[in-house]
Amino acid sequence: MAKGRLTPFSKILIVVLIIGGLYFLLNKFVRNNPDVKDKIEQVTSSSDKGETKEGYKDVINVGVVTWGGYAGGQYFNEGFKANTASRFYKDYGFKVNFEVIDDFDASRDAFKNGSIDLMWATIDAFPTEVEGLSQYQPQVVFQADWSRGGDAIVAARGINKVSDLRGKKIAVAPMTPSHSFLIWLLEASDMTTKDVQLVEVPSAIDAADSFKSNTVDAAVVWSPDDADCVAKVAGSKVLESTKNATHIIADVFVSKKEFIETHKEQLQDLYEGWMIGASELNGSDSNKRKAAKILAEGLSQPEDFCYDAINNVRLATHGDNKDFFGLNSNYTGVTGEDLYNKMKVKYNDLGYSTAGAKSWRLLSTKDLVTKTSLSGNTHNAEQQKQFTAVDKTLEKKESLSSKKVSISFRTGEFQIDDNSKQLIDLQFTPIAKAFANARIRIEGNTDNVGGRNSNITLSKKRAQSVADYLIKQHSMPANRFIILGNGPDKPLPGCERNQNADCKSKNRRTDFELVVD
Repeated sequence: MAKGRLTPFSKILIVVLIIGGLYFLLNKFVRNNPDVKDKIEQVTSSSDKGETKEGYKDVINVGVVTWGGYAGGQYFNEGFKANTASRFYKDYGFKVNFEVIDDFDASRDAFKNGSIDLMWATIDAFPTEVEGLSQYQPQVVFQADWSRGGDAIVAARGINKVSDLRGKKIAVAPMTPSHSFLIWLLEASDMTTKDVQLVEVPSAIDAADSFKSNTVDAAVVWSPDDADCVAKVAGSKVLESTKNATHIIADVFVSKKEFIETHKEQLQDLYEGWMIGASELNGSDSNKRKAAKILAEGLSQPEDFCYDAINNVRLATHGDNKDFFGLNSNYTGVTGEDLYNKMKVKYNDLGYSTAGAKSWRLLSTKDLVTKTSLSGNTHNAEQQKQFTAVDKTLEKKESLSSKKVSISFRTGEFQIDDNSKQLIDLQFTPIAKAFANARIRIEGNTDNVGGRNSNITLSKKRAQSVADYLIKQHSMPANRFIILGNGPDKPLPGCERNQNADCKSKNRRTDFELVVD
């Protein structure tokens, strides 16, 4: 027998030990490198031989833009491209592909020719394009987000409040969310776009470029271009953003009526998975970080940019969708129907024809939301902001905007009547709901009839009476209101002497001011 020769068993044992050692080292390397682990999981998942659920379309194509509000679906999909690692595929049996189409016209063409099944839109601007899509019978199927800082207006040095924009040049992309935001902001200060000089540009990105080139006084832009504008234009500032104007820009998804009717169950599964993804992101920063990586790859943007983009929206949950579609009888905030109807009138008044825009009832479907059952706190609707108690500094803090509403009171009385309530609801309540994160300062004013001290007391009671109505009827937080009684001390310009009945009537007014908290 030859000495030193390994037996077959010894050879096998050595091979096993080598393989075991390599496996241990590889496993340790993968555990210490999450990116590698993710890639391995994607590769192994992609080799899955599973099949699409019977009767389902193999891939649902969703058209999106460079925006953080769709992160719930992209996170749940484990990426932008159709893949078998997606939870849509694992849990529901179909794939999802997110097609980034930043060009507005190209995105609409893709919807019309059927290369995408769902198209992004914002309810505020949608009335301006409904007529052009009418032959495809578009239907709003669910809400993806509310903008919460993703849209902003930047202003040059010396522009400190909305009224300072009067007569100034403002760059804005017409019939877009930027335009809608500007309309609301001006209305909150008793102004319209006719009081400023609109400089129309193709997009919010172009608006930012116009501002940075110093060719306009202000611009309505997207984040993070707002920060870039402020950094590059000395003395400029963010005048206002959707961090305070919380319920103006609502991103939704639209599908053709025919597609909905033939893919109802699959679209409901898409909605359910998307809502689960949104709820997981809303409650976890680590999940947001993961989503930011997915967005960074899908949008070809820096990871920090994508993380900020996710934080600049409120990702809509199932509860938010119930509120949005008017399915919660206790909800007193802004619904999709409220926003759509208001902007249909606003754009029409400005000369952008919305006469062909169908009614909300014919334009929306609630089926995906009503037939989905998701329970637990993570799926609840967003709660109102809780304001701290009012202090003296808030009484004197400069307001962002001021809207005057003439509310009539009987002599010596402070209770508001039904006519006054209707006036408040027409002229101010929608603004109060749209700017839900801003404080509301209500200042009561009187003419000069009677003693000054008694008029100050009376005017404060009148202001409080208005606040009480908004608290009781519209469920607004009591701490949101700053109540002041000016008596006769703040007459309108031109009516300082209360020289006639008309001036006295004008001075018996209530001023509503939005104050950044």
